[in-house]
Amino acid sequence: MSDDGMVKVRLLFVDDGEYHHEKVSIPASSLDAYDRLIDCVREDEAVLKRLHVDVDRLVSAYVLDDE
Repeated sequence: MSDDGMVKVRLLFVDDGEYHHEKVSIPASSLDAYDRLIDCVREDEAVLKRLHVDVDRLVSAYVLDDE
């Protein structure tokens, strides 16, 4: 977790057989309410206020280690 209360997350999307990823930051506090990170990204209001997620193309999400 970063000092500003944000967590870096990598989102993997698929579109017509092509895969691409996006790196985003989400509030760390949002993670506590969900068992699965992908559910947090799809459903949490604080996350959805920060970014648009194409849930039909979202394949996976995982927390990134400090880079």
